[in-house]
This record gives sequence, C-alpha cells and structure tokens, in this order.
Amino acid sequence: MYEISPHLNAGTVVPSGRAVPRPSHVETRVIVLPPSLSRSEARAMLEDEAEYGKWELARLVRYSGGARKVWLRRRVISVSSTGLI
Repeated sequence: MYEISPHLNAGTVVPSGRAVPRPSHVETRVIVLPPSLSRSEARAMLEDEAEYGKWELARLVRYSGGARKVWLRRRVISVSSTGLI
C-alpha cells in the first residue's frame, strides 16, 4: 500500500487505486458503537444521522468483540457573501 502525499492534487488517483477527496469539501465523523447496542438500534441511530444531519455511511468495521466503528461523511457547503445588505 502506498502513502498519500499531501502535495497531490485533489481528485487524483493514487497507486492504491483510491481517489483522493478534497479535504475542504468533505467533513468526516467517527462513531464507535458498543457491543451492547443491538443492530436495530444502531441502524435507527445511523438513519437519524443520515436524515437530519445529512451524513452518509463511508465505512463500517465490526470487531470480533461485537463493537462497531463507523465513519460518516458529508459535503461541506460553503456560503460566500454577496456583499449586499
């Protein structure tokens, strides 16, 4: 696996085959779900995040103990001032 250089242009494909997202346009959030949380409760929580927070699932890892680590992402909408008041 190759390391991603911070000097690459956004959107370029690195030797690992992944496209490099533009960091200024994507916000990420990591959530760790305990093993005691049922699958239906986890799904309901992630559905709420998706619906009300505009988050989408980027990656999910389930560990052998039952814990889950979830990466969520959403686009950052930048609002520019028009200068009209």
